[in-house]
Amino acid sequence: MKDIRTLRKDIDSIDTQILDLFAQRMDCVSQVAEYKREHGLPVLDRTRERAKLADVASRAPENLGNSAQVLFSVLMDLAKADEGNRMGSSSKLVERIKRARRSTPELFPQTARVACQGVEGAYSQVAADRLFKHPDISYVRTFADVFEAVENGRCQYGVVPVENSTAGSVNQVYDLLARYKCHIVRTFRLKVDHCLLAKPGAELSTIRDIYSHEQAINQCSDFLASLGDSVRVHICENTAMAAQMVAESDRTDVAALSSRFCCELYGLKQLASGVQDMGNNYTRFACISKELQIFPGAERTSLMMTVGHKPGSLYRVLGRFFALDINLVKLESRPIPERDFDFMFYFDLECPVAAPEFSALISSLDDVCEEYRYLGSYSENV
Repeated sequence: MKDIRTLRKDIDSIDTQILDLFAQRMDCVSQVAEYKREHGLPVLDRTRERAKLADVASRAPENLGNSAQVLFSVLMDLAKADEGNRMGSSSKLVERIKRARRSTPELFPQTARVACQGVEGAYSQVAADRLFKHPDISYVRTFADVFEAVENGRCQYGVVPVENSTAGSVNQVYDLLARYKCHIVRTFRLKVDHCLLAKPGAELSTIRDIYSHEQAINQCSDFLASLGDSVRVHICENTAMAAQMVAESDRTDVAALSSRFCCELYGLKQLASGVQDMGNNYTRFACISKELQIFPGAERTSLMMTVGHKPGSLYRVLGRFFALDINLVKLESRPIPERDFDFMFYFDLECPVAAPEFSALISSLDDVCEEYRYLGSYSENV
């Protein structure tokens, strides 16, 4: 048997041949792209692709059949991405995105009618005040009501939380993004500090019931556990609504997990501050709009898609991102209502909307998934 150094030299020699052959293959791809462009042919040829993969599997050693198909799938994805760039191939969605970029104002609006879930003092309101200099805020009861207000035109924009650095994604909002035809136009990360608020005269030792939103409760689980079994925790629709409810109560043994903004707003007393489990606690909010608007500087994009029930389906999607050198920053799955064991995948990716790789990706999504929706391209404020 050869020693390890000799074997590695053999591998290096083979790799050099592979690299040379890869360069030759991509040169042929460029010629194919030119031919297709001149003759008006599409980039994707599913019949040839299936035949090619079947041939590869039949000619590869039995123990390498699947691996060979994976290798050639990646090669073909790279080829299709290159062909798309060279041919300037586009899609109706790419053209729609280009029109949106041209028609969107240069500056994000300073004032607008904005829907927020909850009441005055809610974190959504704080985020809206940071996103818009002078928002005209319309408060609604639920996250679904925010989407309704935007979709039916009562509000130009809506602000909803999508994820927290400690408690994770707000699943209800992701489900609503799938249900409503709204677009994300900007996101904002807000540092969240939870306080335990009660009426003047209350003491921590006498508190028996605590109210807050489910996400806030999850973010303060350690603090709540330290209070013992005598304290009951109740979920309500919003942290600010919890503070308002405590302020309107005639009891002094109830408290709310809420923001410090609600303390003075509702005339409450801080029994404890900064009670979240992690000091570095941020919530990411999305600003949604009925119209597709893409403001200058958009470099993050959100997509949702379904893939087929067969091995490698999700891998092919991820492979397309890799082939185009696009960074994937979030991948989330959610069950599709009324479809047993079917899932919708949500992707956040980093790529300037003006980059050719972005157009190449959007134009080729039909090739790697069953269906997809483009949620928007935007910049993220901190």
